[in-house]
Amino acid sequence: MAHILGFFLQRLSARLGVVSGKNMAEMAYEFYPKFPRLLLWSMIEIAIICSDMQEVIGTAIAFSLLSNGRIPLFVGVLITMVDTFTFLLIDRYGFRKLEFIFALLIATMAVTFGFEFFVVKPDIVDLISGTLLPYCPDCGRKEFLQAISVVGAVIMPHNLYLHSALVKSRKIDRSQRRNISEANLYYFIECVIALTCSFFINLFVVSVFAHGLYGKTNADIFKSCEGQSTIPDRQLFPNNTYPVEADIYKGGIFLGCQFGLTALYVWGVGIMAAGQSSTMTGTYAGQFTMEGFLQIKWPRWRRVLFTRSIAIVPTLSLALKTQGVQNLTGMNDLLNCVQMIQLPFALLPIITFTAHRKIMFDFCTTLTGQVFAFFTSLLVIAINLYFSFDYIMAELEGTWMAWIMLIGPGSIYITFVLYLIITCLQSMSLLSLNLFDSIPFLKREDSQFTISAPWVKITNFSEQIGSSRDPIDATSSQTFR
Repeated sequence: MAHILGFFLQRLSARLGVVSGKNMAEMAYEFYPKFPRLLLWSMIEIAIICSDMQEVIGTAIAFSLLSNGRIPLFVGVLITMVDTFTFLLIDRYGFRKLEFIFALLIATMAVTFGFEFFVVKPDIVDLISGTLLPYCPDCGRKEFLQAISVVGAVIMPHNLYLHSALVKSRKIDRSQRRNISEANLYYFIECVIALTCSFFINLFVVSVFAHGLYGKTNADIFKSCEGQSTIPDRQLFPNNTYPVEADIYKGGIFLGCQFGLTALYVWGVGIMAAGQSSTMTGTYAGQFTMEGFLQIKWPRWRRVLFTRSIAIVPTLSLALKTQGVQNLTGMNDLLNCVQMIQLPFALLPIITFTAHRKIMFDFCTTLTGQVFAFFTSLLVIAINLYFSFDYIMAELEGTWMAWIMLIGPGSIYITFVLYLIITCLQSMSLLSLNLFDSIPFLKREDSQFTISAPWVKITNFSEQIGSSRDPIDATSSQTFR
C-alpha cells in the first residue's frame, strides 16, 4: 500500500513540475497566503532536519559496524559532516555526475541487502502470500507501529518537493502538448523503476529480519553469538527469554553471529549507502524548498551547513553522553514518529495543486484520481496520527503533564491540517464555499499565481482562427486569481 500510494504521489509531483514549470515549493509560495505558507515551510524544514538526523545516525552506526566498534559513535557522527561536502564537490562537475553517484548508491543497497536476503533464505511461498495478502496474527501495538512507519519511510514528505524540482533539470519544449505528454510518460516509467527498486530493497530488509528475529528471544540470539569472538557487542543480546528488540545495529550483530563477519560487513556497507543516498536527497530538497518558499538564493554549501549543524548537535550530544547505540536507535524511533506527523504537509498540497485546473489545465488529475488520492491520504494521515499519538503518550507514560504539553501544539497542528484539507477540497471543486474570507491572514483573494502554459495559447489559436474572439494567452505573464 505504501509503495502504491508513493508511486501515485511521486507521479503527481513529476506532472506538476513538467506541466506548470514550477516545483511544489514555488507553487506553494504563489498559491497559499503568507501565514499558512510560512507555517507549511517550517513543517517541511522540520521533516528535512529529522531526516538528516536519521542519516547521521545510520551513517555513524555503519562506521561502527564496519570498524568492529573501533570508531566510536560520536566520531562517526562527526565524519558525516565531511561526507556531505564531498557530494557538493562532485556537484561542481555537473548534475549528471551526481546522478551517477546516486544510482551507484542505490545499486549498492540493492546488491548488499539482496545478498543478505539470499544468505538468510526466507520461505518464498510465505513471502509472496504475505506480500499479496498481508496479515499479522497476534500482532500488537508495537508491530502495527513498525508497519505504519514503513509508510513514512517510503513517502518521505520532502522527497515529493524534491521530485517536482528535479524534473525541471531536463529541458522540455512546452510549446507543444505532445512534448509534455511524452515527458509525463517518461517520468511515469522512471517512477515505476524507482518505486520498484525501493519495494524490493524494503522487501529484502524486512524479510531478512522477519525470518531471523521475529518470535525469537534474546537467549536464541545469545546462543548463536557464543564462540563468535570477532563479532562486536555480542552482549547486546543477554541470555534471557525476553523477545528480541531489533534495530539496524542489532540487526548487523545478528547477521554477523548467524552468518559470519562477511554478512555483518555487507550489512554495514548497505547502511552506509542508504545514509549517503538520503544525504544527497535531503541536501537538494532543503535547497529547493528554501528557495521556493522564501524566494531567496543560498549557496548550497551554506544550506547544507545549516541543516547538518542542526542535525548533528542533538545526535552528537546523545552519542557523547551515552557512548552506546541503544539511545541513538531509540532516538531514531522518535524521528520516525515526527516524519509520520509531517506527511500531511506534502500529501495535501500535491493533491491540491494537481487538482487545480488553473494550474494543470488539461493535465489536471481526473476526478477518480483526485478522490483516490484524497481519501487514501486521509486514511494514511489518520492512521499515522493515531499511532504517533499512541507512541508519544506511551513515552510520556500518559501523565496529565503529557496532556498539557500536547494540547497547545496539537490544536495548532490539527487546525492547520484542517485548513489544508478544506483548501484541497476547494481545489478539487468539491467545496465551493470559501470559509476563510472573514479571516484576513487566510484569505486567498489577494493571492495570485502565474503559470506558463504556451501549449494552451498555440492550441487555442489553432482552434479559433477566423473567430472574432481573441485567443487565450497562457504565456508566462498570465495571472489567475
